[in-house]
Amino acid sequence: MTTVTFRMEGDRITGFSVRGHSGYAEAGSDIVCAAVTSAVRLTECAVNDILGLEASVRVKEDSISLKLPGGLGETNESTCQTLLTALMVYLAQLHEEYPENILVLEED
Repeated sequence: MTTVTFRMEGDRITGFSVRGHSGYAEAGSDIVCAAVTSAVRLTECAVNDILGLEASVRVKEDSISLKLPGGLGETNESTCQTLLTALMVYLAQLHEEYPENILVLEED
């Protein structure tokens, strides 16, 4: 199962981590893993490559995590919260479709 944990400070999302293989199908043909990977990569590209915010990203064999930097201005903070909230909503909807394969959590 893929577990996605969103790190929270009150209502603010400060980052997320994604761990594990969904188990929907074999690696390389797993549509759940592909959906998660695509959404995570798009979010990371928007934050780091488009906005240039240098969020901390760690990639390991079966996990990826992203942590927003501190001191974001009002516009960048709002944009990042929109991006991360959209990712959370999308992954929660994916959980509704594939409850045995993806779990979405919030952690303070």
